[in-house]
Amino acid sequence: MVNKNILKIRKKLDKLDNRFLDLIKKRENLVNEVLKNKKYKKDIVDKKRIAAIIKNIRKKSISKKIDPKITKKIWISMIRAFIDYEYRNFK
Repeated sequence: MVNKNILKIRKKLDKLDNRFLDLIKKRENLVNEVLKNKKYKKDIVDKKRIAAIIKNIRKKSISKKIDPKITKKIWISMIRAFIDYEYRNFK
């Protein structure tokens, strides 16, 4: 038997996923702009900036009552994906 409540919630999740995709595209565009300004491949990874981002996300997650372990994993994964993207698209 299909649970109608679950189906309704899943539709909401699908809509939210589409919004995430729009945000990821915007982030990709900004990363492309940054990438154009990098002269050397060694400039791609900025460990201090990454640490600051993760620290900031943790603080914001706590203040918004979001499990900081979830957001940390998401942001680390996203950062790694975009670092890979930058290496693949560096000219």
